[in-house]
Amino acid sequence: MLLEGKTMVVTGAAGILGHAVATAAREQGAKVVLLDVVDRFDANLGVSHVVNLMDAQAVVSCFAGIGPFDALANIAGGFAMGPTVAGTDDADWDAMFDINVKTLLHVVRSAVPSLIEQGRGSIVNVGALGALRGAGHMGAYTAAKSTVMRLTEALSDELKTQGVNVNAVLPSLIDTPKNRADMPDADFSTWVSPADLAAVICFLASDSACAVHGALVPVNGLV
Repeated sequence: MLLEGKTMVVTGAAGILGHAVATAAREQGAKVVLLDVVDRFDANLGVSHVVNLMDAQAVVSCFAGIGPFDALANIAGGFAMGPTVAGTDDADWDAMFDINVKTLLHVVRSAVPSLIEQGRGSIVNVGALGALRGAGHMGAYTAAKSTVMRLTEALSDELKTQGVNVNAVLPSLIDTPKNRADMPDADFSTWVSPADLAAVICFLASDSACAVHGALVPVNGLV
């Protein structure tokens, strides 16, 4: 099993993708630590912590209580269609950057020192295939996910000589109940299943990906 004997921290673990990643990690032998702002965890998957990732001090306190870990899956994030770029106000902009970038930065600040100290570990972030270029009414979202992707590359460059792998997955449309409800006429068979995306994330978190640094891995199903 890819993650036998490892401890993986999963943020956004109460969500669809977070739950899928936690499930896959446990099936692959990992001890899983679940983090989310809401207390809707699957108790069968691991130890859970309710924490607001937008609160920097709360994240520091949470990680102090977790102890040593081997892998971090930064799944927490969010999407919303927006107005035009010219119509985007500060609240729209801040909402996308807070949930996708600020949460990641707070977690990374708390997680990286312990990974450096133990001289090994892995971090997997979630970008977006659609953020490789801008799209109308998605300016704030694609800018935020683009930032996640550039931060992934920068962090990898900083940590790769210290035994820590940092990579990201770039999913296309994920097959979730919300996406199906929002796009009822779409061909769901072309979308990426949470389980398939979780499998790629767990591979990148494993020792099998020890030679992979700063990769932005497209996971686009049949789209």
